[in-house]
Amino acid sequence: MATAPKEAENAIGLEEIHTERQEPPKGQKTFTVQEAVETIGFGRFHIVLFLIMGSTGVAEAMEIMLIAVVSPLIRCEWQLQDWQVALVTTMVFFGYMIFSIVLGFLADRYGRWKILLLSFLWAAYFSLLTSFAPSYIWFVFLRAMVGGGVSGHAQGLIIKTEFLPTKYRGYMLPLSQVFWLAGSLLIIGLASVVNPTIGWRWLIRIASIPSILLIRCFLTPLHFQFIPESARYSVSTGNVAAALATLRMIAKMNGAAMPEGVLKEPAKGRRGRFKDLIHPKYLRTTLQIWIIWLGIAFAYYGVILASAELLQRDLVCGSAAPPVQDPGDDSEESRSPCHCRLFGPAAYQTMIISTVGEIALNPLNILGINFLGRRLSLCITMGCTALFFLLLNICTSSAGMTGFLFMLRALVSANFNTIYIYTAEVYPTTMRALGMGTSGSLCRVGAMVAPFISQVLMSASFVGALCLFSSMCVVCAISAFTLPIETKGVALQVCITAPGAPVYLHAV
Repeated sequence: MATAPKEAENAIGLEEIHTERQEPPKGQKTFTVQEAVETIGFGRFHIVLFLIMGSTGVAEAMEIMLIAVVSPLIRCEWQLQDWQVALVTTMVFFGYMIFSIVLGFLADRYGRWKILLLSFLWAAYFSLLTSFAPSYIWFVFLRAMVGGGVSGHAQGLIIKTEFLPTKYRGYMLPLSQVFWLAGSLLIIGLASVVNPTIGWRWLIRIASIPSILLIRCFLTPLHFQFIPESARYSVSTGNVAAALATLRMIAKMNGAAMPEGVLKEPAKGRRGRFKDLIHPKYLRTTLQIWIIWLGIAFAYYGVILASAELLQRDLVCGSAAPPVQDPGDDSEESRSPCHCRLFGPAAYQTMIISTVGEIALNPLNILGINFLGRRLSLCITMGCTALFFLLLNICTSSAGMTGFLFMLRALVSANFNTIYIYTAEVYPTTMRALGMGTSGSLCRVGAMVAPFISQVLMSASFVGALCLFSSMCVVCAISAFTLPIETKGVALQVCITAPGAPVYLHAV
Protein backbone atom coordinates (compact mmCIF):
# COMPACT_ATOMS: atom_id res chain seq x y z
CA MET A 1 0.00 0.00 0.00
CA ALA A 2 2.87 2.33 0.70
CA THR A 3 3.99 2.16 -2.91
CA ALA A 4 0.75 3.62 -4.33
CA PRO A 5 1.66 7.31 -3.82
CA LYS A 6 5.08 6.65 -5.32
CA GLU A 7 3.54 4.93 -8.34
CA ALA A 8 1.17 7.85 -8.84
CA GLU A 9 4.03 10.34 -8.54
CA ASN A 10 6.14 8.44 -11.04
CA ALA A 11 3.19 8.07 -13.39
CA ILE A 12 2.37 11.75 -13.30
CA GLY A 13 6.01 12.44 -13.90
CA LEU A 14 5.76 10.62 -17.22
CA GLU A 15 3.51 13.37 -18.46
CA GLU A 16 5.86 16.14 -17.32
CA ILE A 17 9.22 14.92 -18.64
CA HIS A 18 10.66 17.29 -21.22
CA THR A 19 14.24 17.40 -22.40
CA GLU A 20 16.21 19.39 -24.89
CA ARG A 21 16.80 17.61 -28.13
CA GLN A 22 20.11 15.82 -28.15
CA GLU A 23 21.69 14.01 -31.07
CA PRO A 24 23.10 10.57 -30.18
CA PRO A 25 26.88 10.19 -30.53
CA LYS A 26 28.05 9.00 -33.92
CA GLY A 27 28.24 5.24 -34.18
CA GLN A 28 25.78 4.63 -31.32
CA LYS A 29 22.80 2.42 -32.08
CA THR A 30 19.41 4.13 -32.30
CA PHE A 31 15.82 2.96 -32.66
CA THR A 32 12.46 4.56 -33.41
CA VAL A 33 9.18 4.17 -31.50
CA GLN A 34 7.93 1.93 -34.31
CA GLU A 35 10.93 -0.36 -33.94
CA ALA A 36 10.43 -0.46 -30.18
CA VAL A 37 6.73 -1.30 -30.55
CA GLU A 38 7.53 -4.12 -32.96
CA THR A 39 10.36 -5.46 -30.74
CA ILE A 40 8.27 -5.40 -27.55
CA GLY A 41 5.43 -7.14 -29.38
CA PHE A 42 1.91 -7.91 -28.24
CA GLY A 43 1.28 -8.81 -24.61
CA ARG A 44 -0.44 -8.11 -21.31
CA PHE A 45 -0.31 -4.34 -21.69
CA HIS A 46 -2.16 -4.45 -25.01
CA ILE A 47 -4.87 -6.74 -23.66
CA VAL A 48 -5.55 -4.45 -20.69
CA LEU A 49 -5.43 -1.37 -22.92
CA PHE A 50 -7.82 -3.04 -25.38
CA LEU A 51 -10.33 -3.77 -22.63
CA ILE A 52 -10.20 -0.29 -21.07
CA MET A 53 -10.23 1.60 -24.36
CA GLY A 54 -12.88 -0.76 -25.70
CA SER A 55 -15.10 0.31 -22.83
CA THR A 56 -15.25 3.74 -24.45
CA GLY A 57 -17.17 2.03 -27.27
CA VAL A 58 -19.76 0.79 -24.78
CA ALA A 59 -20.31 4.32 -23.45
CA GLU A 60 -20.45 5.82 -26.96
CA ALA A 61 -22.89 3.20 -28.27
CA MET A 62 -25.25 3.69 -25.33
CA GLU A 63 -25.34 7.47 -25.80
CA ILE A 64 -25.76 7.34 -29.59
CA MET A 65 -28.27 4.46 -29.72
CA LEU A 66 -30.26 5.99 -26.87
CA ILE A 67 -32.21 8.18 -29.28
CA ALA A 68 -33.53 5.16 -31.19
CA VAL A 69 -35.22 3.75 -28.06
CA VAL A 70 -36.28 7.07 -26.53
CA SER A 71 -37.79 8.68 -29.64
CA PRO A 72 -41.23 6.98 -29.35
CA LEU A 73 -41.60 8.21 -25.78
CA ILE A 74 -40.63 11.83 -26.35
CA ARG A 75 -42.87 11.80 -29.45
CA CYS A 76 -45.79 10.92 -27.21
CA GLU A 77 -44.86 13.18 -24.31
CA TRP A 78 -44.39 16.32 -26.41
CA GLN A 79 -46.69 15.36 -29.35
CA LEU A 80 -43.94 15.62 -31.97
CA GLN A 81 -44.22 15.38 -35.75
CA ASP A 82 -41.93 13.19 -37.88
CA TRP A 83 -39.53 16.01 -38.73
CA GLN A 84 -39.21 16.98 -35.06
CA VAL A 85 -38.26 13.42 -34.10
CA ALA A 86 -35.73 13.32 -36.95
CA LEU A 87 -34.29 16.67 -35.84
CA VAL A 88 -33.28 15.20 -32.46
CA THR A 89 -30.94 12.69 -34.11
CA THR A 90 -29.69 15.29 -36.56
CA MET A 91 -28.73 17.71 -33.77
CA VAL A 92 -26.87 14.97 -31.87
CA PHE A 93 -24.67 14.46 -34.90
CA PHE A 94 -24.42 18.19 -35.53
CA GLY A 95 -22.80 18.52 -32.10
CA TYR A 96 -20.58 15.55 -32.91
CA MET A 97 -19.55 17.10 -36.23
CA ILE A 98 -18.59 20.50 -34.81
CA PHE A 99 -16.64 19.28 -31.80
CA SER A 100 -15.00 16.33 -33.55
CA ILE A 101 -12.75 18.75 -35.45
CA VAL A 102 -12.06 20.89 -32.38
CA LEU A 103 -11.20 17.95 -30.13
CA GLY A 104 -9.10 16.29 -32.85
CA PHE A 105 -7.07 19.49 -33.20
CA LEU A 106 -6.63 19.75 -29.42
CA ALA A 107 -5.60 16.08 -29.17
CA ASP A 108 -2.79 16.64 -31.68
CA ARG A 109 -1.68 19.66 -29.67
CA TYR A 110 -2.11 18.57 -26.05
CA GLY A 111 -2.31 14.77 -26.04
CA ARG A 112 -4.76 11.93 -26.59
CA TRP A 113 -5.81 10.83 -23.12
CA LYS A 114 -6.43 14.38 -21.83
CA ILE A 115 -9.00 14.96 -24.55
CA LEU A 116 -10.45 11.51 -23.93
CA LEU A 117 -10.95 12.34 -20.25
CA LEU A 118 -12.52 15.69 -21.18
CA SER A 119 -14.94 13.95 -23.54
CA PHE A 120 -16.13 11.59 -20.78
CA LEU A 121 -16.70 14.46 -18.36
CA TRP A 122 -18.52 16.47 -21.01
CA ALA A 123 -20.77 13.66 -22.29
CA ALA A 124 -21.72 12.41 -18.81
CA TYR A 125 -22.54 15.92 -17.55
CA PHE A 126 -24.83 16.88 -20.43
CA SER A 127 -26.39 13.43 -20.60
CA LEU A 128 -27.46 13.69 -16.98
CA LEU A 129 -28.82 17.17 -17.65
CA THR A 130 -30.88 15.78 -20.55
CA SER A 131 -32.82 13.60 -18.14
CA PHE A 132 -34.17 16.79 -16.54
CA ALA A 133 -35.06 18.50 -19.84
CA PRO A 134 -38.33 20.43 -19.29
CA SER A 135 -39.18 20.77 -22.99
CA TYR A 136 -38.43 19.52 -26.47
CA ILE A 137 -36.15 22.49 -27.25
CA TRP A 138 -34.03 21.86 -24.15
CA PHE A 139 -33.89 18.14 -24.97
CA VAL A 140 -32.57 18.85 -28.50
CA PHE A 141 -29.96 21.33 -27.26
CA LEU A 142 -28.65 19.07 -24.49
CA ARG A 143 -28.44 16.01 -26.74
CA ALA A 144 -26.45 18.08 -29.25
CA MET A 145 -24.00 18.85 -26.44
CA VAL A 146 -23.82 15.14 -25.60
CA GLY A 147 -22.93 14.48 -29.25
CA GLY A 148 -20.11 17.01 -28.93
CA GLY A 149 -18.68 15.18 -25.92
CA VAL A 150 -19.01 11.72 -27.45
CA SER A 151 -16.97 12.88 -30.47
CA GLY A 152 -13.84 12.83 -28.30
CA HIS A 153 -14.17 9.08 -27.69
CA ALA A 154 -12.36 8.49 -31.01
CA GLN A 155 -9.11 9.23 -29.16
CA GLY A 156 -9.45 5.80 -27.55
CA LEU A 157 -9.10 4.16 -30.96
CA ILE A 158 -6.10 6.35 -31.79
CA ILE A 159 -4.35 5.38 -28.55
CA LYS A 160 -4.89 1.70 -29.31
CA THR A 161 -3.68 2.13 -32.89
CA GLU A 162 -0.50 3.93 -31.86
CA PHE A 163 0.50 1.21 -29.38
CA LEU A 164 -0.28 -1.87 -31.50
CA PRO A 165 2.42 -3.66 -33.53
CA THR A 166 1.75 -3.49 -37.27
CA LYS A 167 0.66 -7.09 -37.80
CA TYR A 168 -1.89 -6.94 -34.95
CA ARG A 169 -3.72 -3.78 -36.05
CA GLY A 170 -5.80 -5.55 -38.67
CA TYR A 171 -6.90 -8.16 -36.12
CA MET A 172 -7.38 -6.25 -32.86
CA LEU A 173 -9.03 -3.05 -34.11
CA PRO A 174 -12.01 -4.80 -35.78
CA LEU A 175 -12.62 -6.67 -32.51
CA SER A 176 -13.41 -3.30 -30.93
CA GLN A 177 -16.80 -3.66 -32.60
CA VAL A 178 -17.65 -6.13 -29.83
CA PHE A 179 -17.79 -3.24 -27.36
CA TRP A 180 -20.06 -1.14 -29.59
CA LEU A 181 -22.30 -4.20 -29.95
CA ALA A 182 -22.32 -4.68 -26.17
CA GLY A 183 -23.33 -1.04 -25.63
CA SER A 184 -26.08 -1.24 -28.26
CA LEU A 185 -27.54 -4.45 -26.83
CA LEU A 186 -27.29 -3.09 -23.30
CA ILE A 187 -29.25 0.08 -24.07
CA ILE A 188 -31.93 -1.89 -25.97
CA GLY A 189 -32.25 -4.39 -23.11
CA LEU A 190 -32.43 -1.62 -20.52
CA ALA A 191 -35.02 0.25 -22.59
CA SER A 192 -37.28 -2.80 -22.74
CA VAL A 193 -37.33 -2.88 -18.92
CA VAL A 194 -36.91 0.76 -17.86
CA ASN A 195 -39.11 2.57 -20.42
CA PRO A 196 -42.39 0.81 -19.52
CA THR A 197 -41.75 1.07 -15.76
CA ILE A 198 -39.87 4.15 -14.53
CA GLY A 199 -39.63 6.05 -17.81
CA TRP A 200 -37.13 7.40 -20.34
CA ARG A 201 -35.60 9.95 -17.98
CA TRP A 202 -34.27 7.19 -15.75
CA LEU A 203 -33.03 5.32 -18.83
CA ILE A 204 -30.87 8.32 -19.73
CA ARG A 205 -29.48 8.50 -16.20
CA ILE A 206 -28.62 4.80 -16.23
CA ALA A 207 -26.98 5.18 -19.66
CA SER A 208 -24.58 7.75 -18.15
CA ILE A 209 -23.12 5.23 -15.70
CA PRO A 210 -20.44 3.77 -18.07
CA SER A 211 -19.01 7.26 -18.73
CA ILE A 212 -18.96 8.00 -15.00
CA LEU A 213 -17.12 4.73 -14.29
CA LEU A 214 -14.55 5.51 -16.99
CA ILE A 215 -14.00 8.96 -15.47
CA ARG A 216 -13.29 7.25 -12.16
CA CYS A 217 -10.86 4.92 -13.94
CA PHE A 218 -9.04 7.86 -15.50
CA LEU A 219 -8.62 9.62 -12.16
CA THR A 220 -6.93 6.70 -10.38
CA PRO A 221 -3.12 6.24 -10.25
CA LEU A 222 -3.46 2.97 -12.17
CA HIS A 223 -4.81 4.94 -15.14
CA PHE A 224 -1.32 6.18 -15.94
CA GLN A 225 -0.05 2.60 -16.06
CA PHE A 226 -2.76 1.17 -18.29
CA ILE A 227 -3.64 4.29 -20.32
CA PRO A 228 -0.41 6.23 -20.75
CA GLU A 229 -0.02 9.00 -23.26
CA SER A 230 0.89 7.73 -26.71
CA ALA A 231 4.64 7.29 -27.09
CA ARG A 232 4.30 8.27 -30.74
CA TYR A 233 2.62 11.51 -29.70
CA SER A 234 5.28 12.20 -27.05
CA VAL A 235 8.17 11.74 -29.47
CA SER A 236 6.42 13.82 -32.15
CA THR A 237 6.39 16.74 -29.68
CA GLY A 238 10.07 16.29 -28.78
CA ASN A 239 9.31 14.69 -25.39
CA VAL A 240 11.64 11.74 -26.00
CA ALA A 241 12.20 10.99 -22.31
CA ALA A 242 8.47 10.50 -21.67
CA ALA A 243 8.16 8.28 -24.74
CA LEU A 244 11.11 6.16 -23.58
CA ALA A 245 9.68 5.82 -20.07
CA THR A 246 6.33 4.68 -21.54
CA LEU A 247 8.00 2.12 -23.80
CA ARG A 248 10.03 0.71 -20.90
CA MET A 249 6.88 0.38 -18.82
CA ILE A 250 5.16 -1.53 -21.66
CA ALA A 251 8.17 -3.79 -22.11
CA LYS A 252 8.16 -4.57 -18.40
CA MET A 253 4.42 -5.42 -18.41
CA ASN A 254 4.84 -7.64 -21.48
CA GLY A 255 7.98 -9.30 -20.14
CA ALA A 256 9.90 -8.25 -23.25
CA ALA A 257 13.21 -6.53 -23.89
CA MET A 258 13.71 -3.06 -25.29
CA PRO A 259 15.75 -2.57 -28.49
CA GLU A 260 19.39 -1.77 -28.01
CA GLY A 261 20.56 1.82 -28.34
CA VAL A 262 19.03 5.27 -27.88
CA LEU A 263 15.50 6.32 -28.83
CA LYS A 264 15.83 8.47 -31.91
CA GLU A 265 13.93 11.73 -32.10
CA PRO A 266 12.58 12.41 -35.61
CA ALA A 267 13.47 15.51 -37.56
CA LYS A 268 11.43 18.40 -36.24
CA GLY A 269 8.40 19.06 -38.42
CA ARG A 270 5.22 21.05 -38.32
CA ARG A 271 2.40 19.96 -36.07
CA GLY A 272 -0.69 18.89 -37.92
CA ARG A 273 -2.81 21.70 -39.31
CA PHE A 274 -6.02 21.62 -41.31
CA LYS A 275 -4.32 22.93 -44.44
CA ASP A 276 -1.97 19.91 -44.33
CA LEU A 277 -4.99 17.63 -44.84
CA ILE A 278 -5.83 19.39 -48.12
CA HIS A 279 -2.24 19.84 -49.35
CA PRO A 280 -1.68 18.19 -52.78
CA LYS A 281 0.22 15.37 -51.02
CA TYR A 282 -2.94 14.33 -49.12
CA LEU A 283 -5.74 16.11 -50.98
CA ARG A 284 -7.03 13.16 -52.99
CA THR A 285 -6.77 10.76 -50.07
CA THR A 286 -8.51 13.18 -47.72
CA LEU A 287 -11.40 13.95 -50.10
CA GLN A 288 -12.04 10.28 -50.82
CA ILE A 289 -11.88 9.37 -47.14
CA TRP A 290 -14.41 12.12 -46.38
CA ILE A 291 -16.79 10.78 -49.05
CA ILE A 292 -16.50 7.26 -47.65
CA TRP A 293 -17.05 8.35 -44.03
CA LEU A 294 -20.11 10.39 -45.04
CA GLY A 295 -21.60 7.52 -47.04
CA ILE A 296 -20.98 4.85 -44.40
CA ALA A 297 -22.63 6.91 -41.67
CA PHE A 298 -25.52 7.73 -44.01
CA ALA A 299 -26.10 4.02 -44.63
CA TYR A 300 -25.47 2.90 -41.02
CA TYR A 301 -27.85 5.27 -39.29
CA GLY A 302 -30.28 5.00 -42.18
CA VAL A 303 -30.62 1.27 -41.51
CA ILE A 304 -31.09 1.79 -37.79
CA LEU A 305 -33.69 4.53 -38.08
CA ALA A 306 -35.55 2.94 -40.98
CA SER A 307 -36.02 -0.45 -39.29
CA ALA A 308 -39.53 0.39 -38.04
CA GLU A 309 -40.57 1.62 -41.50
CA LEU A 310 -39.14 -1.47 -43.16
CA LEU A 311 -40.92 -3.86 -40.82
CA GLN A 312 -44.19 -1.95 -41.24
CA ARG A 313 -43.91 -2.27 -45.04
CA ASP A 314 -43.18 -5.96 -44.70
CA LEU A 315 -46.56 -6.51 -43.05
CA VAL A 316 -48.53 -4.90 -45.89
CA CYS A 317 -46.34 -5.33 -48.99
CA GLY A 318 -48.36 -8.31 -50.13
CA SER A 319 -51.60 -6.35 -50.24
CA ALA A 320 -52.70 -3.58 -52.55
CA ALA A 321 -54.12 -1.45 -49.79
CA PRO A 322 -52.75 -0.25 -46.50
CA PRO A 323 -53.98 -1.89 -43.32
CA VAL A 324 -57.45 -0.77 -42.33
CA GLN A 325 -57.92 0.98 -39.01
CA ASP A 326 -60.34 -0.77 -36.73
CA PRO A 327 -63.31 1.66 -36.33
CA GLY A 328 -63.89 0.36 -32.85
CA ASP A 329 -60.38 1.19 -31.74
CA ASP A 330 -60.70 4.38 -29.72
CA SER A 331 -57.38 4.11 -27.92
CA GLU A 332 -55.13 7.08 -27.28
CA GLU A 333 -52.66 5.60 -29.77
CA SER A 334 -55.22 5.55 -32.60
CA ARG A 335 -56.38 9.09 -31.86
CA SER A 336 -52.92 10.63 -31.65
CA PRO A 337 -52.17 12.93 -34.60
CA CYS A 338 -48.47 12.26 -34.07
CA HIS A 339 -48.65 8.46 -34.47
CA CYS A 340 -47.85 7.76 -30.85
CA ARG A 341 -46.84 4.10 -30.91
CA LEU A 342 -44.57 2.73 -28.22
CA PHE A 343 -42.22 -0.19 -28.80
CA GLY A 344 -43.54 -3.56 -27.73
CA PRO A 345 -41.61 -6.77 -26.95
CA ALA A 346 -41.58 -7.78 -30.64
CA ALA A 347 -40.01 -4.47 -31.67
CA TYR A 348 -37.25 -4.79 -29.07
CA GLN A 349 -36.66 -8.40 -30.14
CA THR A 350 -36.24 -7.35 -33.79
CA MET A 351 -33.85 -4.57 -32.76
CA ILE A 352 -31.74 -7.03 -30.77
CA ILE A 353 -31.57 -9.56 -33.61
CA SER A 354 -30.55 -6.96 -36.18
CA THR A 355 -28.03 -5.41 -33.79
CA VAL A 356 -26.33 -8.77 -33.22
CA GLY A 357 -25.70 -8.71 -36.96
CA GLU A 358 -23.04 -6.06 -36.38
CA ILE A 359 -20.54 -8.73 -35.36
CA ALA A 360 -21.69 -11.46 -37.74
CA LEU A 361 -19.16 -10.63 -40.46
CA ASN A 362 -16.28 -9.76 -38.13
CA PRO A 363 -14.27 -12.93 -38.90
CA LEU A 364 -14.62 -12.40 -42.65
CA ASN A 365 -13.96 -8.68 -42.22
CA ILE A 366 -10.71 -9.39 -40.36
CA LEU A 367 -9.59 -11.86 -43.04
CA GLY A 368 -10.44 -9.41 -45.80
CA ILE A 369 -8.60 -6.51 -44.14
CA ASN A 370 -5.46 -8.57 -43.60
CA PHE A 371 -5.33 -10.57 -46.84
CA LEU A 372 -7.13 -8.44 -49.43
CA GLY A 373 -6.04 -5.11 -48.00
CA ARG A 374 -8.01 -2.18 -46.64
CA ARG A 375 -9.11 -0.73 -49.99
CA LEU A 376 -10.39 -3.87 -51.72
CA SER A 377 -12.06 -5.18 -48.56
CA LEU A 378 -13.94 -1.89 -48.11
CA CYS A 379 -14.91 -1.82 -51.79
CA ILE A 380 -16.46 -5.30 -51.56
CA THR A 381 -18.45 -4.66 -48.37
CA MET A 382 -19.71 -1.29 -49.66
CA GLY A 383 -20.85 -2.94 -52.90
CA CYS A 384 -22.69 -5.64 -50.96
CA THR A 385 -24.32 -2.97 -48.78
CA ALA A 386 -25.68 -1.28 -51.92
CA LEU A 387 -27.08 -4.61 -53.12
CA PHE A 388 -28.87 -5.38 -49.85
CA PHE A 389 -30.49 -1.94 -49.80
CA LEU A 390 -32.05 -2.78 -53.17
CA LEU A 391 -33.11 -6.22 -51.93
CA LEU A 392 -35.27 -4.53 -49.27
CA ASN A 393 -37.71 -3.72 -52.09
CA ILE A 394 -38.57 -7.41 -52.33
CA CYS A 395 -41.78 -8.44 -50.60
CA THR A 396 -40.89 -11.20 -48.19
CA SER A 397 -41.87 -12.64 -44.83
CA SER A 398 -41.18 -10.98 -41.52
CA ALA A 399 -38.30 -13.40 -40.99
CA GLY A 400 -36.92 -12.56 -44.43
CA MET A 401 -37.05 -8.82 -43.74
CA THR A 402 -35.31 -9.35 -40.39
CA GLY A 403 -32.65 -11.36 -42.25
CA PHE A 404 -32.04 -8.50 -44.69
CA LEU A 405 -31.73 -6.04 -41.80
CA PHE A 406 -29.35 -8.45 -40.07
CA MET A 407 -27.08 -8.58 -43.12
CA LEU A 408 -27.24 -4.83 -43.64
CA ARG A 409 -26.15 -4.18 -40.05
CA ALA A 410 -23.32 -6.69 -40.51
CA LEU A 411 -22.11 -5.01 -43.69
CA VAL A 412 -22.30 -1.40 -42.52
CA SER A 413 -20.50 -2.43 -39.34
CA ALA A 414 -17.72 -4.01 -41.41
CA ASN A 415 -17.49 -0.80 -43.42
CA PHE A 416 -16.97 1.23 -40.25
CA ASN A 417 -14.29 -1.17 -39.00
CA THR A 418 -12.26 -0.86 -42.18
CA ILE A 419 -12.46 2.91 -42.64
CA TYR A 420 -11.57 3.50 -38.97
CA ILE A 421 -8.42 1.42 -39.39
CA TYR A 422 -7.48 2.97 -42.73
CA THR A 423 -7.90 6.56 -41.52
CA ALA A 424 -5.86 5.94 -38.36
CA GLU A 425 -3.07 4.39 -40.43
CA VAL A 426 -2.84 6.72 -43.42
CA TYR A 427 -2.04 9.99 -41.57
CA PRO A 428 1.19 10.78 -39.65
CA THR A 429 1.17 11.07 -35.86
CA THR A 430 1.28 14.89 -35.90
CA MET A 431 -2.04 15.06 -37.74
CA ARG A 432 -3.63 11.67 -37.03
CA ALA A 433 -6.15 12.93 -34.46
CA LEU A 434 -7.03 15.89 -36.69
CA GLY A 435 -7.50 13.55 -39.64
CA MET A 436 -9.78 11.32 -37.58
CA GLY A 437 -11.62 14.36 -36.24
CA THR A 438 -12.37 15.90 -39.62
CA SER A 439 -13.37 12.51 -41.02
CA GLY A 440 -15.66 12.00 -38.05
CA SER A 441 -17.22 15.38 -38.73
CA LEU A 442 -18.00 14.52 -42.36
CA CYS A 443 -19.31 11.20 -41.11
CA ARG A 444 -21.84 13.06 -38.99
CA VAL A 445 -23.07 15.01 -42.01
CA GLY A 446 -24.26 11.67 -43.38
CA ALA A 447 -25.76 10.81 -39.99
CA MET A 448 -27.56 14.18 -39.89
CA VAL A 449 -29.20 13.61 -43.26
CA ALA A 450 -30.13 9.96 -42.62
CA PRO A 451 -33.08 10.66 -40.24
CA PHE A 452 -34.88 12.79 -42.83
CA ILE A 453 -34.44 10.09 -45.49
CA SER A 454 -35.40 7.18 -43.19
CA GLN A 455 -38.19 8.82 -41.22
CA VAL A 456 -39.58 11.43 -43.63
CA LEU A 457 -38.75 10.67 -47.30
CA MET A 458 -39.26 6.92 -46.89
CA SER A 459 -42.90 7.44 -45.95
CA ALA A 460 -43.40 9.35 -49.24
CA SER A 461 -41.27 7.21 -51.56
CA PHE A 462 -40.02 3.91 -50.20
CA VAL A 463 -38.21 2.90 -53.41
CA GLY A 464 -36.69 6.37 -53.83
CA ALA A 465 -35.24 6.33 -50.31
CA LEU A 466 -33.70 2.87 -50.74
CA CYS A 467 -32.24 3.78 -54.15
CA LEU A 468 -30.68 6.88 -52.61
CA PHE A 469 -29.01 4.77 -49.90
CA SER A 470 -27.83 2.23 -52.47
CA SER A 471 -26.43 4.87 -54.84
CA MET A 472 -24.40 6.45 -52.05
CA CYS A 473 -22.92 3.06 -51.20
CA VAL A 474 -21.88 2.56 -54.85
CA VAL A 475 -20.09 5.94 -54.82
CA CYS A 476 -18.28 4.90 -51.62
CA ALA A 477 -17.27 1.55 -53.14
CA ILE A 478 -15.69 3.32 -56.11
CA SER A 479 -13.93 5.80 -53.81
CA ALA A 480 -12.56 2.94 -51.69
CA PHE A 481 -11.24 1.04 -54.70
CA THR A 482 -9.43 4.11 -56.07
CA LEU A 483 -7.81 5.29 -52.81
CA PRO A 484 -4.19 6.19 -53.68
CA ILE A 485 -2.53 4.55 -50.65
CA GLU A 486 -2.84 1.00 -49.29
CA THR A 487 -1.92 0.86 -45.59
CA LYS A 488 -1.88 -2.92 -45.16
CA GLY A 489 1.37 -3.90 -43.41
CA VAL A 490 2.69 -0.32 -43.47
CA ALA A 491 4.22 1.17 -40.31
CA LEU A 492 2.60 4.26 -38.83
CA GLN A 493 4.32 7.50 -39.80
CA VAL A 494 5.38 10.22 -37.40
CA CYS A 495 5.31 13.72 -38.82
CA ILE A 496 5.34 16.11 -41.74
CA THR A 497 8.08 18.42 -42.85
CA ALA A 498 8.21 22.18 -42.97
CA PRO A 499 7.93 24.38 -44.89
CA GLY A 500 7.38 22.17 -47.93
CA ALA A 501 4.76 19.60 -48.73
CA PRO A 502 3.96 16.96 -46.16
CA VAL A 503 5.94 13.79 -46.71
CA TYR A 504 6.51 10.56 -44.85
CA LEU A 505 9.82 10.79 -43.00
CA HIS A 506 10.12 7.40 -41.42
CA ALA A 507 8.18 5.06 -39.16
CA VAL A 508 8.03 5.90 -35.51
